[in-house]
Amino acid sequence: MTVTKITEISKSRVQIITDEEFAFVLYKGELRIYGLKVGEEISENTYKSIVEELLPRRAKMRAMNLLKSRPYTTKQLTDKLVTGGYPKEIANIAISYVASFGYLDDRQYALDYIEYHKENQTRKKITNTLMQKGIEKAMIEECWNDCTTEDDRDLEPEQIILWMKKKNFSASEATFEEKQKFSAFLYRKGFQIDTIRRLLSLDITSI
Repeated sequence: MTVTKITEISKSRVQIITDEEFAFVLYKGELRIYGLKVGEEISENTYKSIVEELLPRRAKMRAMNLLKSRPYTTKQLTDKLVTGGYPKEIANIAISYVASFGYLDDRQYALDYIEYHKENQTRKKITNTLMQKGIEKAMIEECWNDCTTEDDRDLEPEQIILWMKKKNFSASEATFEEKQKFSAFLYRKGFQIDTIRRLLSLDITSI
């Protein structure tokens, strides 16, 4: 394995390319310790020391520090580590480490997110957001049922009424065209078509 390129990516870190492919990111102090130079081979012992000891240890610490500031889903934390220069396999080691201590829990993340947003966001919007964060739809559905009551599950009418007040919209005074426009707005917000139709008393099949 030959070092083909060393690129500075910040004042303190460099990217190491071996055999024309990305290998890992090192701090400049680490680069000096391991004595890596362009055009020179990396010994097997040096490579093992970096990828089996140094990087996993550092990735675990990085993951722990990130989780101190705010919660992450598994996907979010993995992406954060990979973006920070850790190879995917190293990021996975760190993920398994923090998860083993209960610091990373997608199910709990989903439960907390639903509990916090269920009164001001639609179920559809919450589901889409959590799926973008890497949580599977089946888990989201399970968490929704676990942390909401029957009353919670029919919050859309109240939420739509709040939007009507916020936008100074009156269904009884609005024209058909105004209702169509406002209905499209609500639909984009994630409200169910039947709920919109019922509250605005409008056939909005054209949306």
